[in-house]
Amino acid sequence: MDEYAWPAGPKVPAADAVLRSWAATVAALPVGTRVAGEVIGRQRFGVFIVLDGVPNTVALAEVTAMPHGMELPALGACVEGEVLWHADHNHQVKVRFDDWKTAAE
Repeated sequence: MDEYAWPAGPKVPAADAVLRSWAATVAALPVGTRVAGEVIGRQRFGVFIVLDGVPNTVALAEVTAMPHGMELPALGACVEGEVLWHADHNHQVKVRFDDWKTAAE
């Protein structure tokens, strides 16, 4: 398997379902909310996650939030973190993983 993969498979919500649920997603996940989920895709710029308990939601943890020298979690990895912001243009919840926090935080 390639090191990088776009989200695919039965766990990935359909784009139209993500769009229809966007207002409810933003309301359910305000900035600072603790989240957990499973990595469903990996790219050089970050990883895509389906979040536990929030159907039709796709989250993205970008490498810009990752400390230098760390590696992206593997496909299927269970991760935890917090909501940083909401990207309205592509209906993604941006998150930062707990493992990516610096010692100063």
